[in-house]
Amino acid sequence: MTQTVLITGSNSGFGYLIANTLIDNGYKVVGTMRDPQGRNASIASELKAKGMIVVEIDVTNDESVSNGVEQAIKEAGSIDVLINNAGAGTLGWQESFDIDDFKKVFDINVFGVQRLTRAILPHMKSQQKGSLIQISSILGKFVLPFLGSYNASKHAIEGLAENYRVELSQFGIQSLIVQPGGFGTDFGSNLLKASDRTVAESYGEYAGAPEQMWAGTEQSHDAEDAPNPQMVADAILNLLETKPENRPFRTVVDGTGLNPIIEEVNRATEQAMQDIYSTYGMDNLFQLRQG
Repeated sequence: MTQTVLITGSNSGFGYLIANTLIDNGYKVVGTMRDPQGRNASIASELKAKGMIVVEIDVTNDESVSNGVEQAIKEAGSIDVLINNAGAGTLGWQESFDIDDFKKVFDINVFGVQRLTRAILPHMKSQQKGSLIQISSILGKFVLPFLGSYNASKHAIEGLAENYRVELSQFGIQSLIVQPGGFGTDFGSNLLKASDRTVAESYGEYAGAPEQMWAGTEQSHDAEDAPNPQMVADAILNLLETKPENRPFRTVVDGTGLNPIIEEVNRATEQAMQDIYSTYGMDNLFQLRQG
């Protein structure tokens, strides 16, 4: 039976690659984006021609999310999988980001995920099945300097997904995390910068360190041997092709050799969670109810 997948941010980056990959492999795809009649019109037309249902959603707007999910369900008939992919990166000294800056980042990367998830869950609970896939990052477990608010938002996503995992398992709804490493997409062209630009001056000779670090990162992404972002789309496809009971909670996708390190931490986290829930007699919350 064909699964229907709703992907946020399908107009670029991982979202675009995931949408194309799933369509090419027989999935019904609902792709969301902002402004499909305007700045994203050409991408929307391209994906529509391939068979994707295009729905306009701004993840930072409650009404847009509610209306968009309602339209998606109406046009697709049902939604089996939600892939929360839409997000934004940041760059700068963490001290430079004021509270409004943090709110902007979290509104997209965290609150946007919660908006979409809350909007789709009544539908999935009525079906007694479904999958939530959060596109997190290896920076949801570790941190890199100068990406502070982004690091924090991805750590928050890991917590949201962990909690949904145990709260929804008895409804037949699975919560999963995909942790990409560094890939060369258009992610860097939309980085959110800090409002307080005077703070950098207090770091003296290191004031320009964030920009220098990112320039080196982009150079590595452009190298001939740089990992291909298609790896992330392929990992999503593999996850969906795997029987639910055999899917790992976290899937690491990295082409720079960091997989073993990240996976070791993930295994330790998983074992700790299992031990804690066992101690409190809640082991059943890790078991996905099916059928």
